[in-house]
Amino acid sequence: MGRILVGTASWTEQSLIKSGEFYPPGTVTPEEMLRYYASQFPLVEVDSTYYALPSERNARLWVERTPKDFVFDVKAFSLMTTHAAEVKRLPAEIRESLPADLRNKERVYSRELPPEILDLVFEMFRSAIKPLQEAGKLGAVFLQFPKWFPCTAANRQYILQCKDRLSDYKIAVEFRQNTWFRPGNLEQTIDLLKENDIAYVAVDEPQGFASSVPPITPVTSKALAVIRLHGRNAAAWEKPEITATERFDYLYTEQELIEWVPRVHQMSRDAEQVHVIFNNHHGSNAVRNAAQMKQLLGLD
Repeated sequence: MGRILVGTASWTEQSLIKSGEFYPPGTVTPEEMLRYYASQFPLVEVDSTYYALPSERNARLWVERTPKDFVFDVKAFSLMTTHAAEVKRLPAEIRESLPADLRNKERVYSRELPPEILDLVFEMFRSAIKPLQEAGKLGAVFLQFPKWFPCTAANRQYILQCKDRLSDYKIAVEFRQNTWFRPGNLEQTIDLLKENDIAYVAVDEPQGFASSVPPITPVTSKALAVIRLHGRNAAAWEKPEITATERFDYLYTEQELIEWVPRVHQMSRDAEQVHVIFNNHHGSNAVRNAAQMKQLLGLD
């Protein structure tokens, strides 16, 4: 049986902090929050790295502030997964290297970047999180691809390019587009990940949308299997112009969590580690459900 770790997708999510339902009174600094979080859970997903490239200094601080066996999964920066990034949040080295027409835009997409700049983005990301790897605290880099990233030969090749650019690290892939799972594509998708030792990210999320991914649980890497639970807020799942906190506003019932328990145990028979991450952030939803899941899995 592999080691099962349960945690949430952030320890500094603003609605969690404002709820006052998790951190003890007087816990106000990032250091205090991380130390307390790590006393309750053995795993966290670093979500902030999607919005801005991480810094090596922060990675070193995360190492210092957590127990020896604590694990960080790190979400890939937006440009690494074909999303857009705010130009003003790019490091000066990248921003100043942009062509003039891109430098003056509010947001840029990876497809607009010269190849050498995208290479630099990957290199800066890879270098920044190296302290986590050196300390044995890096679980995986999560590559969450958007709903406009369909199952094509070019996109399969791009996944392999990401693996090559992050060859030092374990990577896990999450899809947000169901063409990867249609008849004729599903087997090819699973084989691609298995043959290249890439962990598949199983999801729990609303069904019936173009972006819906079925809750299947193939283990495609012996080292790691991942489950991310996004909640089942169907009314908000594809609603435009709402915040992520609103989209993932959902508290799982105990019965809904129990449905996942045998599946988690089965995955742990095939992988050395299983990471169960709650991304249903709104107030204390994620930490409450993560604590419940630990109990249901017999981890307390």
